[in-house]
Amino acid sequence: MRSDEVIINPIVSEKSNIARSLESKKYTFKVDPRANKFEIMNAVKDLFKVTPVSCNVINMAGKPKYTRGHGGNIKGYTSSWKKAMVTLKKGDVIQSLESV
Repeated sequence: MRSDEVIINPIVSEKSNIARSLESKKYTFKVDPRANKFEIMNAVKDLFKVTPVSCNVINMAGKPKYTRGHGGNIKGYTSSWKKAMVTLKKGDVIQSLESV
């Protein structure tokens, strides 16, 4: 799998911004469900030219969702996805994400 296929997009939320601004420098990404920790760390290294130290991976389950359709209420689920929190070496920063 290529590096640009592994990382789908960065997660920009209040919680991820707090983790990014602390001294730990943890960046959060939505990643391909088939990717493992080593592929994710190599993708971050190739795409952003930084040195990852560790990677935590979480499988996020889909949430229940209800919508109104022509036949009444329809029960379904959002898609499941995989999240990765990558810790960088001290002093490394991903400049393209710091401006967000």
